[in-house]
Amino acid sequence: MNGHECYIIGAGDFFGLREAPDDSDYVIAADAGFEYCTKNCIIPDLVLGDFDSLGKAPKHPNVLQLPVEKDDTDTMFALKLGLEKGYRRFYIYGGLGGKRPDHTIANMQALLFLLSHGARGWLFGENYVWTAIKNSSLRIEGEGDVAVFCFDGKAEGVSIKGLKYELDDAEISSDFPLGVSNSFALREAEISVKNGTLLIMYDIKVNEID
Repeated sequence: MNGHECYIIGAGDFFGLREAPDDSDYVIAADAGFEYCTKNCIIPDLVLGDFDSLGKAPKHPNVLQLPVEKDDTDTMFALKLGLEKGYRRFYIYGGLGGKRPDHTIANMQALLFLLSHGARGWLFGENYVWTAIKNSSLRIEGEGDVAVFCFDGKAEGVSIKGLKYELDDAEISSDFPLGVSNSFALREAEISVKNGTLLIMYDIKVNEID
């Protein structure tokens, strides 16, 4: 994971960055995510939000004040802004947990939004990463837990190789959690779907293979 990423630092649970951004990346602090940036010596390029969590607009050279009543969450607004700037890989921190579980669900839906706009997102928690794929495949390496869910109606042509529980050209649906509690059987694994969207969770130590 490197090269031209947009980092979103939200107000949910934050456990540090897996990788530090480089000069080609763009960092957006969303509302109280600015506090995480300050405490962890992360310099955001932009701070935005309605600042209902932070309490007031922070002192920063680039602040975008958003209205409290709006259709987009602060995180969604940040994602749209990143898309406008040409970014297609989004690392979302502080997007899980916290005091607002509705925002966790909203951020998982945001992974679908990114896919529909030709982009991908990753939600980083303390021990796990969430991402999504549509009509494509994902190769991963490492060890630990992996879970694969249908994210939108049904997913056809689902294959899972290299994990303890494999599938071959199967159909899974969003109303039954067939893909929960899987793990690596081999060092490398591949998850693919011919038609549909998969929500995938894997251990924070797992790496994606380009």
